[in-house]
Amino acid sequence: MITSISTKEIWRIAVPIMIGNLAQTLITFTDTAFLGHLGLIALGSSMMAGMYYFVFTTMAMGLAIGIQIIIARRFGAQEYNKIGSIFQHGAASILIFGLLLFTIMRIFSGSLLDFIIDSDNIYAGAMEYINVRQFGIVFVCFNYLFRALYTGLSNTKVITYTTIIMATVNIVLDYCLIFGKLGLPEMGIAGAALASLIAEVTATIFFFVYTYVKLGKSEYELFKHHGYNKELTINIVRIATPTMFQKLFSFTTWFIFFILVEKMGEEAIGISSIVRSVYMILFIPVFGFLATSNTVTSRIIGAGHADEVLTTVLRIIFNCILCCIPLILVCVFFPTTVMSIYTDDMMLANAAIPSIYVICGAIICQAIGAVTFESVSGTGNTNAALWLEFGILILYIVYIWLLTSITTHVEWVWTCECLYGGLIAIVSILYIKFANWKKLKI
Repeated sequence: MITSISTKEIWRIAVPIMIGNLAQTLITFTDTAFLGHLGLIALGSSMMAGMYYFVFTTMAMGLAIGIQIIIARRFGAQEYNKIGSIFQHGAASILIFGLLLFTIMRIFSGSLLDFIIDSDNIYAGAMEYINVRQFGIVFVCFNYLFRALYTGLSNTKVITYTTIIMATVNIVLDYCLIFGKLGLPEMGIAGAALASLIAEVTATIFFFVYTYVKLGKSEYELFKHHGYNKELTINIVRIATPTMFQKLFSFTTWFIFFILVEKMGEEAIGISSIVRSVYMILFIPVFGFLATSNTVTSRIIGAGHADEVLTTVLRIIFNCILCCIPLILVCVFFPTTVMSIYTDDMMLANAAIPSIYVICGAIICQAIGAVTFESVSGTGNTNAALWLEFGILILYIVYIWLLTSITTHVEWVWTCECLYGGLIAIVSILYIKFANWKKLKI
């Protein structure tokens, strides 16, 4: 496979991103692990509230990815002095959008969650969680922006530092605030939300200080005053808007999955809460390599090597699967040990094991599908990415609805992840191979 991007370069970009995504995964993991010892209601409540919260932040993620694509394209073309203006226009957009998301959550969360959740106990716990966590959404938006900047510059080591800080703050405060340790109040579900909020704020402060110190006087001109550029704003909106909606559709569908599972009963949602946490850990390598696929695709097109996209993506997929295998083997051969992290209830643990086996297969499908799909966005044709995924998500929802209607075995419902990964891989490879995207300017 001929490509100007070496395997070493792929790993150099991917590993810090993987570690960076580990931060959000660790927040989910520690919340689930600690709250699992409080019972099924606490597990289900935090998971439903966390998924609801994540649906809102994904639009900011999509906006940041659009900015990342443009930064990577300018970086590949060695137009370094244009990056500061892109970042500043992106920051203004992120701030406005973050405040809008907070306002919507503040006003409508009670009604929306009441409509979505059947169980009164889970609804009460979800509201307890979201009433605290919602104050962190603006900070999460800025964290996405900074990660987009460093990923676009292929300089991702700072994401590692941020992860260590976030994870440490969240784990310590989770333990203290959930259970009332070290003189802090025992807050239960609300304590998990407050710990996550403080971790997010800490990460934003660190990102800003690090960027000012390390890149404040760089050739990227991040902190030099750049006047308003209408053309640049339009370009950011043009590239980012389809990505925002694509991420919204994607994670809203993921949320719908859990809404339908919740209607199967409190045990089903408790099992799925644990399975989701394990799945997100398995997904860590995939997150790292899909972000790499996105930024590397845009970068090599900017450098004038569009013919190398498919071979580069195939190399990224191979390395992604290679990285996933050790985690899969742990789950396959030691499922009971993995389950014991989350719950003391062995009946619940044993009931979750079949679903764990399903997601071990699904993660291979996702490694191929998600990494290839991100290269479609990396070409700059984010409209194509939006419509490709939209069609597949319709099939995904229908499949979940059918299974939740005809079976009480939640592991069968989790096979939807295999379906999604396989379908998105097929359409993305066909697009890269046959579509006319090489002359697209962004």
